[in-house]
Amino acid sequence: MMQYHTHSDTELINFMKAGDHAAYLEIYDRYKTVLQQHAWKKLGRAEDVQDVIQDLFAELWVKREVLTLTTGLANYLFTATRNRSLNLIYKRRKETSYLDSLDEFISEGNYVIDIQIREKEFQELIQKEVDSLPPRMREVFKLSREEGLSHKQIAERLGTSEHTIAKQMTNVLKILRKKLGPFYFFIFF
Repeated sequence: MMQYHTHSDTELINFMKAGDHAAYLEIYDRYKTVLQQHAWKKLGRAEDVQDVIQDLFAELWVKREVLTLTTGLANYLFTATRNRSLNLIYKRRKETSYLDSLDEFISEGNYVIDIQIREKEFQELIQKEVDSLPPRMREVFKLSREEGLSHKQIAERLGTSEHTIAKQMTNVLKILRKKLGPFYFFIFF
């Protein structure tokens, strides 16, 4: 069994490029701690440091066959760690900015107005579709949904059988499902 800790970085890279996983693990063991310290100075969060280092080494293995180092392994790893750390900082700032603007939007109450407008538009859409139903179906639907009557109560009020009312409700819901598409499920709320 080969002793990898005695080999230079260049030799380890060549072994790794040839698919030698043990050489890759030696590179990982050799640089992991110092790269974590390097990332810690920029990020200051253990979870972020772990993410940066794991992503770096995962990419190192995946791209090993096409990897071209012009300045040496150590320089490549430190530069890649710095760049990944800065990218993560930039991403976090954008997320924070977005969350701050969302908090501001919510605190100003704009979301309530937005919800009210959407709710009104949706109610108008449903009403339009209900109004376009045949008269008897429209009456059965309104008695069921607006007055909350059971099929039996509707049948008694309209002087028909409970089975007829159930069949009409089934037909009404099929029509509305077809016309309203994904909004259909909100009818029940």
